[in-house]
This record gives sequence, structure tokens and C-alpha cells, in this order.
Amino acid sequence: MRFSVLLVSAMALAAPAWAQEHQHPAPDPHAGHAMPDHSGHQMPMTGTAMGTGILGSYPMNRDASGTAWQPDAASHGGVHTAAGDWMLMGHVSLAGVYSNQSGLRGDEKAFAAGMVMGAARRDLGDGTLNLRLMLSPDPLMGKDGYPLLLASGETADGRRHLLDRQHPHELVMEMAASYSHRLSDASSAFLYLGYPGEPALGPPAFMHRASAGPNPSAPITHHWLDSTHITFGVATAGFVHDGWKLEVSQFTGREPDQFRFNFDKPKFDSTAVRLSFNPSENWSLQASWGHLNSPEQLDPGKNEDRFTASAQYFRKLEGQQSIAMTAAWGLKQLSDGNNLHAAVLEATYKPNDPWSVFARGEWVENAELGPHHEVNRVGQLSIGVVHDWRISENWKLGLGASHAFAFAPAALGYGGTPRGNMVFARIVAE
Repeated sequence: MRFSVLLVSAMALAAPAWAQEHQHPAPDPHAGHAMPDHSGHQMPMTGTAMGTGILGSYPMNRDASGTAWQPDAASHGGVHTAAGDWMLMGHVSLAGVYSNQSGLRGDEKAFAAGMVMGAARRDLGDGTLNLRLMLSPDPLMGKDGYPLLLASGETADGRRHLLDRQHPHELVMEMAASYSHRLSDASSAFLYLGYPGEPALGPPAFMHRASAGPNPSAPITHHWLDSTHITFGVATAGFVHDGWKLEVSQFTGREPDQFRFNFDKPKFDSTAVRLSFNPSENWSLQASWGHLNSPEQLDPGKNEDRFTASAQYFRKLEGQQSIAMTAAWGLKQLSDGNNLHAAVLEATYKPNDPWSVFARGEWVENAELGPHHEVNRVGQLSIGVVHDWRISENWKLGLGASHAFAFAPAALGYGGTPRGNMVFARIVAE
């Protein structure tokens, strides 16, 4: 573990020396696996093994979090280099955030959030081995996370649910390995193992979506769509053919406990199935189902069936302009009889390289916000902006702010018209 942390830290600090274009054209998905350059210098992306996906012979930009996909046209953040037969990638996105949530249930707090990620891959005959490690500073914000109106989810202390707060993620967000075997120019089979890892359930985790990347706030739909992105024990097997991917996961249903620096016991007691389809370079679609055995630490007798469907869209416009959008729906069918729906529509528009404008609208049926576990329909609309300054080819500093409007029944006691404000500074290496 100590070696892995040092490896990622070294990759992040060395990023400027690795310098390579952070935007890469999508390569021919049938280009195959060319022999890597052994010089240890920068690698051109097109026509190398690094230019194809980790799970098959498709454009590298399609890979998102875990084994999830995004549109081929989306950018693949990270800086890359070669070391012998290995291709290395590093990515850093860290932010200092101040959150001020108004109303009778609001609060304020300053905290750090983000991720540091490193990956290493190499060709093995007709296959590709990929190793990935992702760390987060979230545990440093404390067990009670940060204020976020209408959010609910994991326990803070093993005794109570977090309400109107976003829980911190684990120090180790992902430590995973995958191997894909090429069956033909268009087909491959793969195996993914994570401890922790991300099962084949839902769209890519929110911090990895191009439509949500600049937004410092977690969605209140997180536990309907992508909350399984940190799961202690995941095994996924899948098949890829052209733009299609079918995969099945066996994983641990229980959410991580309140101890954010440890590793929970893997149980592999839950199952998920996901079908993904990229019909063109601009679209990525998925539908998935999962049975989560005893996901809640504070309610261990309750199981959950989760259904999700999502569509991601990305298009580069004239000049440096681009637009990224995600529409997603989730359903939690609980063993206590509740069927709880949620939906999100989010987008990020970049008029040029320095500026990003983002927005998110959400609607949720939630049975945790009230005192008697009644189902309440709540919603949130947020908008924000960030400006980045490039300090080197691969590093940039940014300042941003967001404002959110929360909508909830008066009986929940939020008072008046609660609002959420965030200001943040970030540093990104890509």
C-alpha cells in the first residue's frame, strides 16, 4: 500500500516533466496494438497501444470510471509517458471548497476534495493488463462530510445517518486491475478486479463525468445512480463488440463503513448487470440492474434492487467550445416496499479553454429526510462557473463559484427558500 501511494504521488509531481498534449484525437479503433516505444520519452497517442481502450480495441477516450464508458469524443484527462513496456498515466484534481447552505437545516464548512489517480498498462500478447490506483483527500474533512441540502447517504459515526450533508469518500477510492483479451479486431473479453472498485452499475461516477467535472458538489441523486463506485470487493467479467459492452459483476453490497482510512471486509454477496452502447462518437448509453444485499450499515435487514439508465452526450464545437450533458434516471426498490425514483440532468459548456459554465437539475423521492421515514419529493437546481489559468502545459489553477436552489415540502422544516453557495479554488493536472 505504501509503495502504491508513493508511486501515484511521484507520478503527479512529475507530471510537468511528462508533458504531452492533454487533448488527444480519437484513434482508429481498429488500429490494433502496435509495439510500444521503449525510449522512456513522450508517446504519441494515435497508433499505439495507449491509443486504444483498456477493455478492447476502441478509442481510449471511451474509458471512464471503473469499467464504465463515456462518449468517444470526450477528452481523456491525464498526462502520459512510457517506461519500458509500461504505459503510465497520472491525473490530479484537487479543490479547496467553502460551502454555505442556508435555511433552518443549513450549515457552513471549508474542506478539501478531489482525487489523485495513477495507472499503468502494458500489452501481454493479445491482451492488455491495466493497474489503477485512486486516492482522495475526503477523509480529512471529518466524518460528517460537508453541508449539502437534501443529501442523504452513508453513516457518519456508525450510529446515525448523514442528512443534508455529503459523506466523505474513502482515502483509497479505487485499487483495481483489469485484463482484456482481444478476440478479433472488433471483439474482446475482459476481467476487472477491485478492492475497492466499481461494479457494473450506473453511469460513470459523478466526478469522472465530463458533464459534472467542474462542479465541486456531489449530486443529491448519488445514492440512486453511482454510489457503488467505491466498493470493497468487485469482480466484473464482460464482453465488448464494436460499440456494445455487456458485463456482469459480483460485489459487496454493504456501503463503506464510517472509517475512511481502512479496508472493509469483501463479501461478494451482490450482483449487477450492465449493457452499454456507444452508437456514435458523441453518445454513450447504458442501462443496468443491481441487487444490493444489506447495503445500509444502520439497517442491515433491508436489501435493495437498483435500476438505472443514462445517456451521455459530448460534442466539440467551433474553436475551443464544447458541450457535455448527462441525463440519468435511477430507481431503488427496497425490501420494505418503497420504490424511490430519482432523475438528474446536468451539463457543462466551455466557450473556450479558460472558462467552464455548469448546471444541474435533480429530482428525488427520499424516505430519509423526514422524521417518520415518509417519502418526500425534493429537488435542486444549481448553476456555476469556473475560470482556469494554465501555469504550464499540463497544470492549471482555477477559481469558481456555484449557487443552488433547494425545493422541499414545508413539513421537512428547511424554512423559507433555502439556498446553497459554494466558492472554490482548484488545481488540475491533465
